[in-house]
Amino acid sequence: MIKTNREWLPILSVQGKVSNPIFRTSYRVGRDGQPRVLTGTGGIVYNAKIGDNCMHWVADHLEAGVSIKHEKSDENMAFNHLACVGNLATIMSGEAKGSQGFVTGKHGGIEHVLAYFKEETLAKMSIDDTVMIKAVGQGMRIDGFEDVVCQNLDPDLFEKMGISIVGGVLEVPVAYEIPAVLMGSGLGSATAHSGDYDITTGDRKSYESLNLKDMRFGDIVLLLDSDNSYGREYVQGAVSVGVVVHGNSTIMGHGPGITSLISCKTSKIKGRICKDANIATYLL
Repeated sequence: MIKTNREWLPILSVQGKVSNPIFRTSYRVGRDGQPRVLTGTGGIVYNAKIGDNCMHWVADHLEAGVSIKHEKSDENMAFNHLACVGNLATIMSGEAKGSQGFVTGKHGGIEHVLAYFKEETLAKMSIDDTVMIKAVGQGMRIDGFEDVVCQNLDPDLFEKMGISIVGGVLEVPVAYEIPAVLMGSGLGSATAHSGDYDITTGDRKSYESLNLKDMRFGDIVLLLDSDNSYGREYVQGAVSVGVVVHGNSTIMGHGPGITSLISCKTSKIKGRICKDANIATYLL
């Protein structure tokens, strides 16, 4: 068993409300130059969840499940930094009060925390329902791998991901291995401890050769030559692991978003392709 410092990680509450969808402009102009009116970020999405395909929706940056945000910016920054993928989420108000789900990712720019709840729970939820998250995971370290940074990752989920040590390297089951050249919007961010960055999908040859058409919400992916230790940048030999948190986009430089989970500036991480490498497999 891989040992971590989980017994010393604080567990605390952070809280937000179900966020209404917003439009900043009437149209989104795609990479083909065409303006479109599309479903985007926010709200309660009833028919898309982790484990479902994220590429073919008539939408842009679709956030599966429930989008949550704190109405005050500094509190929302703490909410987005401290909530981790896999954390328990409990509804604290409204008709669905007491129902539980879990965090599935974080979306930068809009600064949403995303969560999964069962269909019967979604049917009872409303915009502005309060959701409390039992935040734990930031600061987790792996014994013997001091140069590996874990972020945005609940310790319980880490232990369910089937990670093993092979030849002194962390071997992680992943659904995809993505070359750094495809990483777009969000590259250069000052922190990878919140938000996400996008796999660009404008290059048809890469899209087809990597079989991105089958990518799912919740897929665990390996990012090659990508350092997410603190911010996000291209570094030869660096390796990062992340989770798909939102859907595809028609906009140039955008695509399915990846929230970082594990990163190393050197090749102390490798992937093992596994079609079941999805947080739905581990948490549902």
